[in-house]
Amino acid sequence: MHARVGVAERMAEVGPRAIRRAMPEQHRNFFAQLPFILAGYEDRDGGVWASLLSGSPGFVTSPNPKTLIVASSPVEGDALAAALKAGLPMGVLGIELPTRRRNRANGRVIAQGAEGFTFQVEESFGNCPKYIERRDYLAFLPKAPVKREPLAVLDASAQRLISGATTFFVASSTGGDTLPDVSHRGGPPGFIQLDPEGVLTIPDYTGNFFFNTLGNILINPHAGLLFPDFQTGDVLQLTGAAWLVEDGSAPPLPAAESFWRFRMTQGHWLRGALPLRLAPGEASPFWP
Repeated sequence: MHARVGVAERMAEVGPRAIRRAMPEQHRNFFAQLPFILAGYEDRDGGVWASLLSGSPGFVTSPNPKTLIVASSPVEGDALAAALKAGLPMGVLGIELPTRRRNRANGRVIAQGAEGFTFQVEESFGNCPKYIERRDYLAFLPKAPVKREPLAVLDASAQRLISGATTFFVASSTGGDTLPDVSHRGGPPGFIQLDPEGVLTIPDYTGNFFFNTLGNILINPHAGLLFPDFQTGDVLQLTGAAWLVEDGSAPPLPAAESFWRFRMTQGHWLRGALPLRLAPGEASPFWP
């Protein structure tokens, strides 16, 4: 992907400096103050998923620069509930919406139990605040039973959430035993185009040129998408086929360097999976 856009030489120099083998203290403290994190991984059938794990701030701790302890288990019905086990490769994203800060860690689950899991970091890096819609926390609610509603196709409420989304998360992987990745995507309402056949067309805006997501999709054309509804606490979790748009068929959008598409093969609602409510968003100054 770097060679395609002419930044291979530049990123060969930047990458080793930006990606660490352990977390700096700032990142360790950052994860420890979050009310939720995102995880990207593959299920046993090779499907790629993004999941959300939540808890009171402090539910993630870091006893050393190579370790995160997550005192939260996936909600019933979440794809991670069946996939989580020691040895699972995983990408982790911490994002603080009130400040637009985000940091990432990729590695493997090294222990798993009833109260959560332990994650060993192999890659640690930060991301800029670009394209993140700022939102304040309004209420932390007690966890309640979650209702899973499977989807054969995107229903009307899923279509509304996607079409109006300003924030979602995407997991990708090159497959096998490699480390997955989970990333934030943001833009103004309507930046995701949804056609009548249920195919999403998603712009890729100018960023840090790492191309984690697009590079992974180029090798392994699968992705997992997660759309949170910050007003209701519902979460839309999808997995499916993903591919780059290379035939010029995507509609022109300001600031979009490229486009990719996604078609759901499996998905569900997790009603009430996010025990957190957030205020209406403040647009990112980087949105086109």
